Amino acid sequence: MSKETPLLPSSDAREAALFFVVGALCFLAALAALVSRGTYTAAQAWSAQVEGEITVILEDTDRRSANTLAEEIEALSGVIEARVLNREELEALLEPSFGPGGMPEGLPLPLLIAVLSDPEAVAVVGQIEGLAEAAGLNAEVSAHSGYARDVRGALALLRLVALGVVVLLAATAIAVIAFATHAALLARRDIVDVLHLSGAEDKFIASLFERRFWVLALKAGSVGALLALMVTALIVFSGGAQGENAAQLLPQLSLDVLDVLILLVTPILAGLSARLAAHLTVMQSLKGTL
Repeated sequence: MSKETPLLPSSDAREAALFFVVGALCFLAALAALVSRGTYTAAQAWSAQVEGEITVILEDTDRRSANTLAEEIEALSGVIEARVLNREELEALLEPSFGPGGMPEGLPLPLLIAVLSDPEAVAVVGQIEGLAEAAGLNAEVSAHSGYARDVRGALALLRLVALGVVVLLAATAIAVIAFATHAALLARRDIVDVLHLSGAEDKFIASLFERRFWVLALKAGSVGALLALMVTALIVFSGGAQGENAAQLLPQLSLDVLDVLILLVTPILAGLSARLAAHLTVMQSLKGTL
């Protein structure tokens, strides 16, 4: 029994370039989606770390007065801990700016009180300022929650940009598929004419191209998603050796369940988009008689 010959060739060397373009777009779109989600994770993790942290900078103050103030601060309602940082801790904080050599011994450093409070206790900053003023100390009180809001805003903007890139790449892929479909339709105009003479409806002809580009986009999307998985895994495993503070504000790529779901959905969305683009292009072209 002879094998049936498909109306459209099962493969076409001219579609190799299209396969590459769709695969590359899916790779970039999947990576952008992972980065978008990673920025949200980074914002949540960093905000949770600094919310409730308060720094009190004391100038021209002896350590005994600083310790007394720290004890008074720790007694406030809503304060979990308050302690005066030693010189080694201060040098560790200044190391990113001045290098690992440490500060000269004769260089005076202000005393810092690190305060950890309940994020809901919004009145703590004012109370600390009141205690310092009552003790006659020159203190600068800084709540880290303000920095957290700024960082969340910046990362939210970055997340929107990444989502915009995903949408742009998806629109580009649809446009490329539409152009390729129209070109394929013109290249096989004789087959289309024969099908019309045989009584085939436009929907049937469109379905031939839909299946073709659905399979192509599904395969190309799978390759793109696989490449995105490999790049993400490389970033995750190589990033594990970096310092903890080096990438606090960078997108946190983790390859958890949601990340894997994004990669799995990428080729499916690519296939559905290609199928829709092919259908609309063929129907519109046939109505306009190519």
